[in-house]
Amino acid sequence: MRSMSPKKVVIVPGNGAGDVKHCNWYGWVNERINKIPGVSCQLQNMPDPVTARESIWLPFMEKELGCDEQTVIVGHSSGAAAAMRYAETHKVFGIVLVGAYTSDLGDENERASGYFSRPWEWEKIMANANHIVQFGSTDDPFLPWEEQQEVADGLNADLRKYSDRGHFQNTHFPEVITAVQKIITG
Repeated sequence: MRSMSPKKVVIVPGNGAGDVKHCNWYGWVNERINKIPGVSCQLQNMPDPVTARESIWLPFMEKELGCDEQTVIVGHSSGAAAAMRYAETHKVFGIVLVGAYTSDLGDENERASGYFSRPWEWEKIMANANHIVQFGSTDDPFLPWEEQQEVADGLNADLRKYSDRGHFQNTHFPEVITAVQKIITG
């Protein structure tokens, strides 16, 4: 049985993003997705924006952003980790992961976030998300390609692999809009 079509897209930024509407591609993508008939896009500054603690972000995604089975979550960096952990325990329409990774990278702040304190439950994520698209770049200065590939393999994601996008901190990202439109229209 096919689930309902999505009505909402939620952009979950990376940690340290500051004013998310003016950071990276978030505001640009938000504006354009909001122009798609019948779909609303949400982009808000996250609580605990530097450490991005799972214990704070996941409840915020559920209670404040209303992520549910009609939501496509677009997560960047720490936001991708949050989207994956969220989908372990919540049904969502889909997840679009940008710069996803699997470990704390030996970084104290990443370790404090809580996302990397236990193994990833790939099967649960796949069972709870109808669509999984991943964007990764082999020249990402922060994330080793091996970890990005581990996410793609673990989730059997529709992987969009680049060699020239770094950590996807550009101001425009039309490929994300195309991916979201494809998920929405089936």
